[in-house]
Amino acid sequence: MAVKMKKYPLFFLSDTKLSAEISRAVKAGSVRKIGPRLYTSNMADDQHQLTRQNLWQIISVLFPGALVSNRSAIENKISPAGKLYITAESSRTVRLPGLEIVVHKGKPPLQEWDSPMFDFFISCRERAYLENLSPTKQKGQESKNLDQSDLEDRLILIFKSGGESGFNKFRDRAKEVADILGLNAELNKLDALVGGIQGTRKIELHSRLSRAYNSGEGYDPEAIERFANLRTVLADTSFFERLSPVEDKRRFYNVAFFDAYFSNFIEGTEFEVSEAQEIVESGVVPVNRSADGHDVLGTYRIVGNMAEMTTIPRDYSSFIEILTRRHSIIMEGRPDKQQGWFKEKANQAGMTRFVDPGLVRGTLRQGFEFYRGLDHPFARAIAMMFLVAEVHPFNDGNGRVARAMMNAELVARGMTRIIIPSVFRGEYLSGLRRLSNEGDPTVLIRQMEFAQEFVSRISFDDKLQTIAELQWCQAFEKPESNVRLRMPQ
Repeated sequence: MAVKMKKYPLFFLSDTKLSAEISRAVKAGSVRKIGPRLYTSNMADDQHQLTRQNLWQIISVLFPGALVSNRSAIENKISPAGKLYITAESSRTVRLPGLEIVVHKGKPPLQEWDSPMFDFFISCRERAYLENLSPTKQKGQESKNLDQSDLEDRLILIFKSGGESGFNKFRDRAKEVADILGLNAELNKLDALVGGIQGTRKIELHSRLSRAYNSGEGYDPEAIERFANLRTVLADTSFFERLSPVEDKRRFYNVAFFDAYFSNFIEGTEFEVSEAQEIVESGVVPVNRSADGHDVLGTYRIVGNMAEMTTIPRDYSSFIEILTRRHSIIMEGRPDKQQGWFKEKANQAGMTRFVDPGLVRGTLRQGFEFYRGLDHPFARAIAMMFLVAEVHPFNDGNGRVARAMMNAELVARGMTRIIIPSVFRGEYLSGLRRLSNEGDPTVLIRQMEFAQEFVSRISFDDKLQTIAELQWCQAFEKPESNVRLRMPQ
């Protein structure tokens, strides 16, 4: 009689009492063997997929009370070579379909430190890093330990998430673990790495990221990855050349006014068009809204300055000089925002956390290289805008200065500016979020192309006529009005 599948758990071990019964179940097709003494009642899934998807349950059955250790305790997954490393009472290797479990003899789990999971433990973070700095005899094959470069990059993540105080706390806890386990040599290595990353110790660092931290110009690797993704798509895309010669001064100054107006409206500085026009033309700000008035006036002093808008960075040094100068002028009415000075406290918008203050200069330097590697004015403009917006280097005014830097790239090469009308704010911000949170630049690029085409179709010869056109296009409507921007006829 066949043994019913429900009699057996998903994974189980055979023993002398059950061997005959299990043999009958195997012959009947209700269970199958997947490794030494290891059986499963799952008869449908591919064995490689089965073991990989149920890794932790299998470890619990095969090695109750063992410790997931070394690189596996940090990676929390099967290694690139298809291995999982654990510590138990004796050394051996167990080979299963798609998985090799490498068991090293070592000290048992620390009940107050290591993390329980199912019927086994995983090395606590401090123990895992000490283990990965222990000697290994393996040559010419995958090591049970991560290499130093990888460890350095992962230590950077600890530094980023907890700051210097959190980093020091991690090191202090590692000392306690090392004292218990007798890992003093490993602790000395860890202490040197932590000091090297913080810049307080002189040691040979292996990873590019940790060397950057040591030099005082650490950078955000996740932001750099997004810059790289954006640069790849921009470099592979052909863009229309929507010309707008800077020599047409009437158009230049009229476009500049609406550039400043909408750029401030996006950030919540709302004036009627006639009020903003009076501020720009008179240079006098409303007494009851002095700071807001200065926002409009300061922005116009950049985007309406022909010399300023035909200046683009030659190198990183000039980029920082231009960026900080423009921010200082745009934010001239808000001295409390430290015009022209990079932020000292972290900032975020909604769920998007921007680059940490200590990583601003290094991330700008690295990101500038991706911008510099582009040629088409539109591509360089989008790369520049996203670089500044993503790093968010200042306490306030980041969006305005990012768009000013973007449009200078276009104006300097005789191209049409990109202006984000009030009603288009939601689409613009969603494109930024899509790239920031998901690494997808296609939506932002498509929206910026639409916005540039929109500006190219508007007549800017006369302000009153321009206002009428923009009203027809619903450009002045607020984002929550549930209307869409119309493309000019």
